[in-house]
Amino acid sequence: MAIKITDECINCGACEPECPNTAIYEGADDWRYADGTDLEGNIVLPDGKEVNAEEAQEPVSDELYYIVADKCTECLGFHEEPQCAAVCPVDCCVPDEEHEETEEELLGKQSFMHKE
Repeated sequence: MAIKITDECINCGACEPECPNTAIYEGADDWRYADGTDLEGNIVLPDGKEVNAEEAQEPVSDELYYIVADKCTECLGFHEEPQCAAVCPVDCCVPDEEHEETEEELLGKQSFMHKE
């Protein structure tokens, strides 16, 4: 499952540079599928939705740092544990029950975004 940032976030930003998928953004910042990935142009997401990878997407939060669930792989394929949770000083990076995924699905998402 993806990781989410709870309301306990103190906006310190420690998590953002640790994410290998660039799935973490500062509150109110637009995000893109292309940010920190190999995705470009028109793409078809694993759920069948078609988007332009470079097109700005609406922020998930206007006030706090947030994680884009579609880009979060819990760091699988890169690290043994989610790096955001490892560095968070207030332990507000937690599993997102609304985005449950198997290890196979998370690794599939990782290989989709990073075309080694």
